[in-house]
Amino acid sequence: MSDQSDQEERPENGLRKELPAELPPQAPTPRPAPEPAPAPADEPVSEQPAPPRLTGRQRLIDGLWPPRLTRAQLIVALLLFGLGFGLAVQVASNSDGDSALRGARQEDLVRILDELDDRTQRLEDEKQGLEKQRQELQSSSDQAAEARKQTAEKERQLGILAGTVGATGPGITMTVQDPKGAVESDMLLDAIQELRAAGAEAMEVNGVRVVANTYFSDTDGSVAVDGNKINAPYRFKVIGKPQDLEPALNIPGGVVQSLEKEQATVSVERSDKIVVDALRQAKLPDYARSSSR
Repeated sequence: MSDQSDQEERPENGLRKELPAELPPQAPTPRPAPEPAPAPADEPVSEQPAPPRLTGRQRLIDGLWPPRLTRAQLIVALLLFGLGFGLAVQVASNSDGDSALRGARQEDLVRILDELDDRTQRLEDEKQGLEKQRQELQSSSDQAAEARKQTAEKERQLGILAGTVGATGPGITMTVQDPKGAVESDMLLDAIQELRAAGAEAMEVNGVRVVANTYFSDTDGSVAVDGNKINAPYRFKVIGKPQDLEPALNIPGGVVQSLEKEQATVSVERSDKIVVDALRQAKLPDYARSSSR
């Protein structure tokens, strides 16, 4: 046994044959994939293919296009676009102005400030001038209104004296009864003169307005006032201060006593409101003219 072993260990050429220390690893043998289990006999097999799976980008595109906008959303979008465009233009203009001022020299900036000061001063002067004109116009308007008011008041007063407008106020009513017809025109004229001297401002006799050029005359046993025939009883309506008018008629030897001598009856009644509404037509003078220019 030993001899045979020695012969096997020794080669023929006398060199010892060395075996490799270890063998290289072998790759594992791949296992066959398991076959799919057959579908149960009672469930039918679907023949439709599964839908393709979409990516996130494709889903975003499908959600945004085609756009689904209502009319209100479209109007809001247009308004927002216009607002954004206006803001952009404003910002651009401000940026241009700011950039222009940033790039200006100190002398240019001083000149711009001087021009702004001059313009501000001119505007302030113009404002003061307009304020002065407004005050003058307002004052002129007030003066014109006051002048018109005074003119209207003067016209009313002159109209009362001229008998072209009616008048009302406190005064007296004097009634002269003449049963025998003995009262003559000069007696009635004396009554008018006494009343004027006592402060009478407006008078009428039997519906005829008494003015500065009024005259009395006798006609066929009666009396005429400015050509208008009047009959007894003679009724005088006088506006003035009653406390002065009535005593002027009752003075000794005055109007009342003169009329009573002619068998006439005179009654005087005071009143807080006497209405003189008899009017005269305004007549232009034939020769007299205003001396004011």
